Amino acid sequence: MSEAEVKTESVGTVVVAGTANLAIAVAKLVAGLISGSAAMLSEAAHSVADTTTEVLLYLALRRGARPADTRHPFGYGKESYVWAFLAALFTFVAGAGFAITHGVTTILVHEHTGAYLASYLVLAISFVIESVSLTRAVRQVRRESRRWRSSPRRYLRLTADTTVKAVFLEDSAALIGLLIAGVGLGLSHLTGDELYDGVASILIGVLLLAVATILARSNISLLVGRAVSERVHREIERELAGLPTVDRVDTLMTMLLGPEDILVAAKVDFHDDATGADIETAADEAERRLTDRYPEIGYVFLDPTRSMPGAGGQRARQTQAEDERPADQEAGPGRQP
Repeated sequence: MSEAEVKTESVGTVVVAGTANLAIAVAKLVAGLISGSAAMLSEAAHSVADTTTEVLLYLALRRGARPADTRHPFGYGKESYVWAFLAALFTFVAGAGFAITHGVTTILVHEHTGAYLASYLVLAISFVIESVSLTRAVRQVRRESRRWRSSPRRYLRLTADTTVKAVFLEDSAALIGLLIAGVGLGLSHLTGDELYDGVASILIGVLLLAVATILARSNISLLVGRAVSERVHREIERELAGLPTVDRVDTLMTMLLGPEDILVAAKVDFHDDATGADIETAADEAERRLTDRYPEIGYVFLDPTRSMPGAGGQRARQTQAEDERPADQEAGPGRQP
C-alpha cells in the first residue's frame, strides 16, 4: 500500500468515526434528557468529546500532510501531533470532567424519571454503530501491522499514526462505556437506587481519563522526537554498513518527523582509499536502498568521519540503553514496530 493510500485510509477511518459519533451523541442526549439518566448524559458527553476529537484528528491529517517549504524544510508532519495532543486534552477535560462530576451529583441529589426504554434502545443502536466504526479501524490496524511485520498489539503501541491509534482506542472505549452505562441503568432500574447510575457515569469518566492519558503521552513522545524501533534501526544500520566503500557506521540517529516521514542521519567511516566520487556514489546508493526498503524515509544524511584511535568500532555517540528507556518506548519508534 502506497503512502498516499495509507493517508487516504486514515482520513476515511477518521471521517467514518466522526460521523458515527455525531449521530450517536444526538441520540444519547435526547435519551438522557428524557430519562434523566446520568450514565446516558455522560455517554452523550463522551460522544461529543469523540466527535470533537475526530474533527481535530482530521485537521491533524490535513495540516500535517502539507509539503515542506523554505520556513519548514522538514515539512509539517509534527503539527499533526499538536492537533492530536489537543484532541486528547479535550477528551480529558470535557468528556471525563463532565462524566465524573455529573456522576457524583447524581449519587448525591438526582432523581431518575424512570423512562428507561429510550435509553436501552439508544444504547443498543449506538453499540451497533460503534462496532462498525471499530471494525474499520481494526481492519486498518491489522493491514498496517502485516505491512510492518508486527503484531497488531505491538503496532498499536508503537505506531506514529496517532489518528488510527486514537480512533481505535476511542471506539473501544465507547463500546466499553456503552456496556457500563447499560449495566448501571439496568441495576438502577431493578433496584430503584440511583447509586448504580451515578457510579456508571463516574466509571465512564475514568475510562475517558485513561484513554486521554495514553494518547497524550504518545503524542508528547512524538513531539519531543522519537526514533524508529530497534528492529528498524538495526536494518538501516545493516544497509549502510553493507555499502561497498563503507568500513563501519560510527553513529546512526533517526527521528520520526511525522506519521509517514523519517529522518536518518549517520556518521560513516569510509575505506581509507575511497575517493570523493566513491563517497558521493555511496551516499546516493544508501538513499536508494533505504527508501526502497522503507518509503517513509524522506531524508538521509551521511557524514563521512574518521574513526578515533582506539574506538574499537564503538559508536561515537552513545544513546540511552534499551533497558533504561521508559516502558512506552522500549522498542523505540513510531509507525515502525
